[in-house]
Amino acid sequence: MTDTVTPDADAAQPQRRPPTVRSAAKARRRESLLKAAAELFAQRGFNGVSIEDLGAAVGVSGPAVYRHFRGKQAVLAALLIGVSEDLSQGGAAVVEQASDDESALRALVRFHVDFATAKPDVIRVQDQDLGNLTTADRRAVRVLQRSYVELWVQVLGRLRPEIDTASLRIAAHATFGLINSTPFSARIHGREPVQPALSSESVREILERMALAALMAPREDTRD
Repeated sequence: MTDTVTPDADAAQPQRRPPTVRSAAKARRRESLLKAAAELFAQRGFNGVSIEDLGAAVGVSGPAVYRHFRGKQAVLAALLIGVSEDLSQGGAAVVEQASDDESALRALVRFHVDFATAKPDVIRVQDQDLGNLTTADRRAVRVLQRSYVELWVQVLGRLRPEIDTASLRIAAHATFGLINSTPFSARIHGREPVQPALSSESVREILERMALAALMAPREDTRD
């Protein structure tokens, strides 16, 4: 009987080429531009920043920015759609990896605190400049945001079945507001905070504790 030779599955897959030095450098420059855009848009607003400003922030000319983006509006879209994708996909991974719903909620809170403390500039840009996106890009952000909110609502719904879905959705949005506002609330328009800054770990602990306490607070019976 002739042996059947089974081809190696890995060998059958096309080999992914490692990035070239040039493509890696281009990717780094693109990320540098997005980081600079977040800082500049947060400080001055979208309309207060020019393509030349973006280029200067990373040591290139204004026209060189067009090698990475079609224009300033495309930079804003990449920034806000990108962070919305990160939240939606990252949140889904957090829930999938959790052993139970309580663990999932704690992990979601921790995940969002990580985001808020790492990217306060992006949060500010989202708040003040979402309206400067094209209609299509703004819709893409909203779709991703809704998918992220629904992750929270699904977990909360299993933990708090006595609360209706609409109320849980409001609770999720309120939790985002609590977490998103705190990391940069002590620093306004670049000024140093009046009070000594807390350590990042202390801020994280406060945010996580308050968010969980709010989400899991007993519901009061308002009937007479």
